[in-house]
Amino acid sequence: MNQQWMQLANDIKALYGKDFVPLHEPTFDEKEIEYVTDCIKTGWVSSVGEYVTRFEQELAKFVGVKRAVAVVNGTAALHIALKVAGVEANDEVIMPSLTFIATANAVSYLGAIPHFVDVSYDTLGVDPTKLEQYLKSVGAVRNNQLFNKNTGRRIRAVVPMHTFGHPVDLDGIVEICDKFNLILVEDAAESLGSYYKGKHTGTFGKISAISFNGNKIITTGGGGAIVTDDDLLADYAKHLTTTAKIPHRWAYEHDEIGYNYRMPNINAALGCAQIEKMPHFIKQKKVLTEKYIQLVSRMKGVRLIVEPENTTSNYWLQTLILGDNSDKDKVLEILNEHGVMSRPIWTPMHLLKMYQHCPKSDLSNTEHLEQRIINIPSTPLKEVY
Repeated sequence: MNQQWMQLANDIKALYGKDFVPLHEPTFDEKEIEYVTDCIKTGWVSSVGEYVTRFEQELAKFVGVKRAVAVVNGTAALHIALKVAGVEANDEVIMPSLTFIATANAVSYLGAIPHFVDVSYDTLGVDPTKLEQYLKSVGAVRNNQLFNKNTGRRIRAVVPMHTFGHPVDLDGIVEICDKFNLILVEDAAESLGSYYKGKHTGTFGKISAISFNGNKIITTGGGGAIVTDDDLLADYAKHLTTTAKIPHRWAYEHDEIGYNYRMPNINAALGCAQIEKMPHFIKQKKVLTEKYIQLVSRMKGVRLIVEPENTTSNYWLQTLILGDNSDKDKVLEILNEHGVMSRPIWTPMHLLKMYQHCPKSDLSNTEHLEQRIINIPSTPLKEVY
């Protein structure tokens, strides 16, 4: 086993032409320097400026929604998206346990309770079939609202996360939300540039969240965005993320508790340059995927995750599923020691001490996958840019 992983490490270093290959690097050139320099020269580098407006408009156009609200990070975006969508304290919010901690934290910020459900082997995201069966067993409908029979709390929303950029089965999830009168808020933090049946992720529910962290397919350094077709929700999100300040030429009046979640203009300038390159980044990602398919096809007991049927993935992070007899920690040790940064998937939320008390369904797929998934270098290949 060791030999094939050492060979993969050498092959990946040859792909990138480097002795050390990070997991995912940002890709910058003169365009980013131009826009950021222009921002600095104007002096408008903080919470307001023309680049913020421009980035919001270009992002909304790319995703295919009416509105985008740029914020300081993806967690803040999801927090506010859930709040304006109607999630309240003591509500339960359905989400995968196999997700980054921001999904659960954003729910917790509202005083709501994460409710963990299992994922599909095909998408690595919420499994609609298992979810519907589970809700029928644990849920009770009263006054057109779904309640958890075990806790007595209202189940208010579903937050599917598009793992590593691969879209979940959105038809199935939308159907469940309609059937049980649940709010759909997509965690599209990782899936900018991914499509389900030709429609961009983040456009199937009331409102959604995207991340532009430094390792995402495009970055604003830090940063995130709320996207929606609902002008009222967008206006409210914009108001809350700008400290709930009532517009006035000089007065400081605030009409409720707000949040200082504004994206700085200098970060938005970086984002404007990055989003112009999205088609190129997607092309580079697909070339990398084809090369990994070739490399992994020569390996035993390993599978590369590819985009599910009826979807187009941005392939944000390349993902391997190891065979049942593989030693995940040993594989990670070999790759990292040989100059190829690789990482395990996140610890499932229900195993973290602060979330062990939360309600959960059977999570057998989640626990099986957590022991077998690793991510390998995924920076777009510059040779096609």
